[in-house]
Amino acid sequence: MTTHPTTPKQARHACEQLLKADRADKTEKSILPSEVRVIDRLLERGLELEDAYAEIHGKLVQHPPALKVFFDLVQSTAAFWSPESNQEARRGRARLVEVNQEIERVAAHLAELLDERTELKNHSGFSCETLYHPVDAIHAAAARNYSYEQWVKARLETLTGQFDLKYWPPLSAVAQAIADDAARAAPLPHDPLTAAGTEGPRASLADTFRAFFVAIDEQSSRNFGFLPHSFELSDRCVASLLSCALGLGPDEAVDAPYVKRLRQRQRERAVQS
Repeated sequence: MTTHPTTPKQARHACEQLLKADRADKTEKSILPSEVRVIDRLLERGLELEDAYAEIHGKLVQHPPALKVFFDLVQSTAAFWSPESNQEARRGRARLVEVNQEIERVAAHLAELLDERTELKNHSGFSCETLYHPVDAIHAAAARNYSYEQWVKARLETLTGQFDLKYWPPLSAVAQAIADDAARAAPLPHDPLTAAGTEGPRASLADTFRAFFVAIDEQSSRNFGFLPHSFELSDRCVASLLSCALGLGPDEAVDAPYVKRLRQRQRERAVQS
């Protein structure tokens, strides 16, 4: 019969053994140094985390893969969804908006220039050898694409021969379509974790905690993950665990009421939506 740790000290030992093994593996492979730093913070503050480890271990010990999965998501959340990382994500989102605006401006201007060039070639008494068919532009762009040359080019050339130029959009219309596409584009998160981690107007600890809750939900058995369907940690446990994982000092660490308020706001927002 298998026995499991029952005291906080025993639970801490079991959790730290798992963390140490994970650290050794990452260090040996020279991967994820940011997560290694999170592990180091947890190990340094083991005594402070004994009660949290007791709760975590007690709820997951009957599900062996779940304990490792849980600490993996703790590491990734603290490493990649800290307030500092959230600022980087927000900068990326803001830059994406700027790039789309610039593409809209440049592509719209290009469409105007292409139309003007066509007008000049037709009425100025002068001409020049330039691309005029959209398929010719595709051929030129894919000149070094072996797969295109072997499998696509001949088929497009056949279509080009079958249909007169009036059936194809002018290059200026293609450029304008790119401009219109960029004008409609809006940055959307790739996944629920990114959405939660960048939800607030400014990067903050609240985003990190929201990302943590979403990470747990994503790994729940109801979403085909490894964490038990009913798994949920107390406010005190979450506050202690993430405060240590993020390396928050005594003046920065959050408490159970902070987590409780955050969870309540999340529930209210879910009801409203």
